[in-house]
Amino acid sequence: MGQSHGHHGHSHHHHHHHVDPNSKYLGLAIAINLALSLAQVLGGLLSGSLSLVADALHNFSDAGALIIAMVARKIGLRPADSSHSYGYKRAEIIGTLINSSTLILVGLYLCYESILRYLDPQPIDGWIVVIVAGLALAVDIATAILTYISGAKSNMNLRAAFIHNVSDAMASVVVIISGTLIIFFQIYVIDLIATIAISFYVIYHGLFLVKKAIRILMQSVPEDLDLNEIKIALCQTADVVNADHVHLWQLDDKLTFFEGHLIVKDGLDRKSVRKQLKQLLESRFEIRHATIELIECKEVDGDTKSSPC
Repeated sequence: MGQSHGHHGHSHHHHHHHVDPNSKYLGLAIAINLALSLAQVLGGLLSGSLSLVADALHNFSDAGALIIAMVARKIGLRPADSSHSYGYKRAEIIGTLINSSTLILVGLYLCYESILRYLDPQPIDGWIVVIVAGLALAVDIATAILTYISGAKSNMNLRAAFIHNVSDAMASVVVIISGTLIIFFQIYVIDLIATIAISFYVIYHGLFLVKKAIRILMQSVPEDLDLNEIKIALCQTADVVNADHVHLWQLDDKLTFFEGHLIVKDGLDRKSVRKQLKQLLESRFEIRHATIELIECKEVDGDTKSSPC
């Protein structure tokens, strides 16, 4: 989970300045994808294969996904300023949302396309298809590796772009297999079955990432944390009488923020109580950014829905 910079809720904007070593991997991946799209369009026109032209569009959308991921990443690395006091990290969540939504559309379009193709099989020059798909596969694998090295494991935004690439590589394998089967055995149904299987895989991942991105943008409580459990833990410390107005949200897929009003016994050393509570949040729940307002019992007006003072 990394950077435990400045624990005062407000001093966490001065880490990593904007040299992002991963941009060059992404830039390379984008360039290869654009070159591939061009090769596929030419191959498709020469062989009369609609599937190659469709695949070219697919790869073009891949380059688009990578460009969105890269731009979002660049924006996300900008430090906080007076108009964006939390910084720009959520740009990557918006990138994830755009990319995973297009993943779902690509999946649905692939289903539609393969059913049409099955109902109306086209004569195809199988060899050109297989050769160009082989080239595409090599590029897709290279792109997937480049996206993965640039941080897909730990970053939602790049993961969406990575899944785009993996789905492409799988689609190329399908094209190669079905191209070969069509050349030798004229079996068309394999294309339909395989394409639909890939589509489901793509749609499943797309939905998963969309849901995650929307949760973060809606400031939902992170899925692995339970608000009530945290309230109970805070109230179990000797000095806290009640926890009120407690909020938990995520800034991006890594940083969790906590904010709460805690009613405490009269006459305590607030500084040490606050320190103790922050340590509890960090050690038990891995929450490193907490804003805690302490209110003594004697300050509570009778009508608050708070407890035994």
